[in-house]
Amino acid sequence: MPSAFVSGASQCGGSQKIKSCNNGSRKDVCWEYAEKLDGNKVKCRFCQRVLNGGISRLKHHLSRLPSKGVNPCSKVRDDVTDRAPSPVAKVYPTVAPMAISSLSNQENAERSIALFFFENKLDLSVARSPSYQLMIDAITKCSAGFTGPSAEMLKTAWLERMKSEVSLQLKDIEKEWATTGCTIIADTWTDNKSRALINFLVSSPSRTFFHKSVDASSYFKNTKYLAELFDSVIQDFGPENVVQIIMDSSFNYTGIANHILQNYGTIFVSPCASQCLNLVLEEFSKVDWVNRCILQAQTISKFIYNSTSMLDLMKKFTGGQDIIRTGLTRSVSNFLSLQSMLKQRSRLKLMFSSPEFSTNSSYANKPQSIACVAIVEDGDFWRQQKNVLRGKPAVGSIYELMTRAKESIRTYYIMDESKCKTFLDIVDRVWRDQLHSSLHSAAAFLNPSVQYNPEIKFVVSIKEDFSRRDITNQIFIFTRASGMFGCNLAMEAGIQLHLVCLWWEQFGDPAPVLQRVAIRILSQVCSSFTFERHWNTFQQIHSEKRNKIDKETLNDLIYVNYNLKLARQMRTKPENDNPSPTQWLDRFGPALDGGDLNTRQFSSIFGANDPLFGL
Repeated sequence: MPSAFVSGASQCGGSQKIKSCNNGSRKDVCWEYAEKLDGNKVKCRFCQRVLNGGISRLKHHLSRLPSKGVNPCSKVRDDVTDRAPSPVAKVYPTVAPMAISSLSNQENAERSIALFFFENKLDLSVARSPSYQLMIDAITKCSAGFTGPSAEMLKTAWLERMKSEVSLQLKDIEKEWATTGCTIIADTWTDNKSRALINFLVSSPSRTFFHKSVDASSYFKNTKYLAELFDSVIQDFGPENVVQIIMDSSFNYTGIANHILQNYGTIFVSPCASQCLNLVLEEFSKVDWVNRCILQAQTISKFIYNSTSMLDLMKKFTGGQDIIRTGLTRSVSNFLSLQSMLKQRSRLKLMFSSPEFSTNSSYANKPQSIACVAIVEDGDFWRQQKNVLRGKPAVGSIYELMTRAKESIRTYYIMDESKCKTFLDIVDRVWRDQLHSSLHSAAAFLNPSVQYNPEIKFVVSIKEDFSRRDITNQIFIFTRASGMFGCNLAMEAGIQLHLVCLWWEQFGDPAPVLQRVAIRILSQVCSSFTFERHWNTFQQIHSEKRNKIDKETLNDLIYVNYNLKLARQMRTKPENDNPSPTQWLDRFGPALDGGDLNTRQFSSIFGANDPLFGL
């Protein structure tokens, strides 16, 4: 602590000595921010508040530390607060010097870190961040007496520097867009003040970047103004680079899509696939017997998770496994939890019949526990769970392939035509009305794991009157697996490669025009649900209470923070892990293996004047 700040009561011995120390006190840097009034009164130059008690209370006021009888300044700058640490820190140390000196260097460092977290009410999960350990490693390499950057330095110089680093990373990624193209993702949210906030992201195989957040409340229902907003974002990335725009159902989808298709011949507009498929799950949940099964499962899970002792008992029987699993939405969570509960069926039955449960008065023989025991012992409940899950992980089947999911429904309900029709109608309706697009069909057609897999049955007819003879020949070479397409390495890789665009890069030379189209299509994402949202922070950006400078700073903070988190998400994503319920949505190819591709659809994609070949 600078000696200049240790004055007032600590140096002068209290208010009785203020006059005698007046000359020394006037040299205190804190006087720069206050006006001396009569007696012991001072006036803060930031908030104009008049304080009694001289420099000591002024320091409490400027440091914004809670103190009896002193209100913290609401308008003081951060750099001033940094220069005015607690004026009583040396008078009333929180820990005895002897206690601290007895700690080892390791313990003292850990104590200081813990103190930093607790004093500032930081989320403890921050300690899991990779940058947390990087920060500590960097500090240990500095010499003794290292001083960290002030709040003002962080907010200005370092924020600008980090923003520049992120922007340079984006510039590097932009170089691949000439080959792969990119997808613009428009993600919306309505806050508690009914403001419509739109986040724009740009995605390509190497990386997804956050672009900006826009408050579109005043024109969200106005197609013309929204179209102009999308025009400006398209121009930010270059129309020649944009293959697709993904938007959710809250937009006037048809109006904006028509505008984009009319003005940009090579840009496709698609709905968010995850949102559409979540709608399938929501509709499944509304079926009476499915809803009843979900409610019964929730009765069991609520009873267990509302009691610490009951939860401990369950984990003892399940080997530490949970029966509640969370997904991206409530519907996904419901089906994942059903799957998890069915997996633990025998262990749950064993637990509810065990002496540890039946003899414990804290939860045995109570209405909730009696209801749970009845459900667990009910064979119909478990049979209905199997029906809901169709003998396979529920979301795993639905979020696998649309055609295979439908085939799975037909196979499982072969003896129950009514249930089969109920589920198939839901899948068909969402597929037909919302999810299906010509770009999806093209992706399925160009996916070698679809084209060369004999188990996937769909017939593709090609117009004989194609004016692009070279394209027609290239399509036949691909579909017939001729030349390089037919070599064993290409056939095996076509089934195994996760990123189908890489397959086209390696084996697509015999069909160069088709290769370019395939790489650009199969490089795109089809869902916005893959990316974390931080809506509370975005809401702060658009707060009316913030002045222009604050808003610009917060915009920069969000730009840096969101892009750093997206980068970490890409780095930590397991490459060979079992696919999650929504992993297949990450790429068009794996997403729509086996998608129906009839003559009309294919002709609309690969017609002579189709914009696809302008990609």
